[in-house]
Amino acid sequence: MEKLLLPMAIILAATGTVKSQIAIGKQTVTNASVSLEFADTENRGLILPYVENLAGITENGTIIYDTTDHKVKYLKDSGTWTDLSVDNTGTANIVIQTNKTESTTAKSVIGSAAATDSTPGILVLSDANKAMILPKMASPHLNIIDPAPGMMAYDTIKKQLAVYNGTVWTFWKP
Repeated sequence: MEKLLLPMAIILAATGTVKSQIAIGKQTVTNASVSLEFADTENRGLILPYVENLAGITENGTIIYDTTDHKVKYLKDSGTWTDLSVDNTGTANIVIQTNKTESTTAKSVIGSAAATDSTPGILVLSDANKAMILPKMASPHLNIIDPAPGMMAYDTIKKQLAVYNGTVWTFWKP
């Protein structure tokens, strides 16, 4: 499994072991129920890890960008992957990561037990009573100028999760 978030993971590793809450692009998180929160002042999304091989990924709740079919996917409790992209026309240039060796120690854990958490993943939010707040913006499909495949954001107009597969945006509402 190859990842493009290594620089972010290194930064989060340094800060994630000191604090159990992280704010990116702002001074503080909004409340005690938040592990990771992004500022909503810029038109940016969160880019998921690019994965070339799903074998060995077993942690329920994992969200990735699958480069084999260019889809954003979520691993459910049943061990099956749910396609969040829907559209079949996705694309991504993965030349930069092809044939790279994965660093198995490239991991960041945010949570109160960050030092002892053994959950696999590049970015792990370990507290069971906290959540991540995605970057929020009005109409990401119109306002993110050059979205990257695997990008996610919360659309404040549609009140939906927006995911980009490299070609089109797909919107999800609970």
